[in-house]
Amino acid sequence: MSHIIARRGLFGVMPLLLAAACTRDGAVGPAAVRGQTPDASVTMNLVQAGFIGSGGGGNGVLTFRGRTHPFGVVGLGIGGIGASTVEAEGDVFNLESVARFGGTYAQARAGAVIGDRSIGEMWLQNDAGVIMRLRARRTGLMLALGGDAVQITLR
Repeated sequence: MSHIIARRGLFGVMPLLLAAACTRDGAVGPAAVRGQTPDASVTMNLVQAGFIGSGGGGNGVLTFRGRTHPFGVVGLGIGGIGASTVEAEGDVFNLESVARFGGTYAQARAGAVIGDRSIGEMWLQNDAGVIMRLRARRTGLMLALGGDAVQITLR
């Protein structure tokens, strides 16, 4: 019974997260950070699964001004099929304080993975204007093209 409630809760939150992902002012990508120096770096470990809809979760570490800050990640989206694990690392831009890091991020993604070979990168932006550019190493079998809403919570 508890798994049914958990599933209903997940599906109840999914439309809200997807709506948040669709209300961004523009596409996030290289042009958004051109000429900027990263303010911080991140590493993440995620598990993703999808069949038309997708979901995933994991954890990560933000390194900002010489200090590390652990965080949790939960994401829901549309446009994917398969399952994979993701080890991602990358740069954080527009981060003035750690307090601006958490929140709901819209994610644009494109890529594919078969076994231990993958291509693609992920771009995320939250309402505070913080942008992450992530290079991902994936294992599994997944084709991804679409968007997600990702909730990041500092621990």
